[in-house]
Amino acid sequence: MNKDFTPTKYILKSFKTGKEFEDAGWTLDAPGESAPTLIRAIYDKKQIDVKDDSWGLYKFADWLPIGRTLEGSSAPVTYKSEGLAKELGLENLWITFSGYWPEKGTNMQTASFKETEAYSVCGRMTDNMNQVLVVASAGNTSRAFAKVCSENNIPLIICVPEDNLSALWFDKPLNDCVKLICSKSGSDYFDAIHLSNIVAAMDGFIAEGGAKNVARRDGMATTMLSATTTIGQIPDYYFQAVGSGTGAIAAWEANLRLIEDGRFGSTKMKLMVSQNTPFTPIHDAWKVDSRAMLPLDDQLAREQVEEIVAKVLSNRKPPYPIAGGLYDAMKDAGGAVLLASNDQAAEAGKLFLELEGNDIHPASAIATATLIEAAKNGTVKKDDLIMLNITGGGEEKFKNENELVYLKPEIVFDINPDEAEVKKKVAILFK
Repeated sequence: MNKDFTPTKYILKSFKTGKEFEDAGWTLDAPGESAPTLIRAIYDKKQIDVKDDSWGLYKFADWLPIGRTLEGSSAPVTYKSEGLAKELGLENLWITFSGYWPEKGTNMQTASFKETEAYSVCGRMTDNMNQVLVVASAGNTSRAFAKVCSENNIPLIICVPEDNLSALWFDKPLNDCVKLICSKSGSDYFDAIHLSNIVAAMDGFIAEGGAKNVARRDGMATTMLSATTTIGQIPDYYFQAVGSGTGAIAAWEANLRLIEDGRFGSTKMKLMVSQNTPFTPIHDAWKVDSRAMLPLDDQLAREQVEEIVAKVLSNRKPPYPIAGGLYDAMKDAGGAVLLASNDQAAEAGKLFLELEGNDIHPASAIATATLIEAAKNGTVKKDDLIMLNITGGGEEKFKNENELVYLKPEIVFDINPDEAEVKKKVAILFK
């Protein structure tokens, strides 16, 4: 913990009603409100004072809802593109990179921007919280939380589809406080969430909260804070691939704070979010201007998820309809939901490596592919100020430089597990 750190001052606010209330420690919902809504952190400091790089992610602590800092974090880094920008004929393309790229000044050893969430969420936890944290993910989020919790001795159980176990790589064995359970082969992220919900309802366990956790969103918002404070103004366009859309919601919320700050202009940047075909539930709902997600057959969804290269984009129930969610963000800011195929992602990833100098995750390649297309078809103009959010990269680089160990599951459950069996088996893990 940084000795100079004093807990950030903030209150919470319901997006739906505007009602303000204190954070009771792990508040995920607006108290006394039945209609689903996200809550938002309202910070005492209206102008952000960015600290130096030695603070890691916590250089943005003024706008993180935290009571402590943890060792080992790294902040996203933003730089002006030369190679890709020239190739696409863009004069004002800025890349915000979260991942492993020490030469550029970012050292996220899980190679994913999910570290921004994990260090923020675990910084929100208080010392007297003695429950086991429960996290579900398709891979990257669990890897990030496992690293942070292992290094800081925070009890954690992660729920991941068995087919995604290859995502749980580390450069050293994990602390015994971290346990992994799986939904069996053939399941997807939605099934892992179902499993995590059973566990989180048990005594002694607490759900991390996903998009409802203000610390998760404001941790992700550091990508936007990095871009805007580096460039000196709010971008015109924001490109990012989305599974849940939480990163885009976070960017929109940060955008509003930056307008209120007063030093970075009053632009509402357009949210150019992307999905990997054929799994496109957010795109399909947005295209017909539906706040509700459209019906999606479970088996068809699983088959589509199997096809996509960017597995992390496979959320079937994203925080899109909820008040303050992605639908509201895009209605307010403007933007579009774009699509890219596996082949387009492969090409974009190759181009990024060649022109910018580092490997990127499939989801980042999906975002890059849609930027390439938008530049080609004139959706973005050559002098537009563009932020490309590279949400993961440098994984191959990290793997080449380190010996890896893989986390093995304690238990693999059926796709539709018996609740009593789950509770009985999980309870023993933390005895």
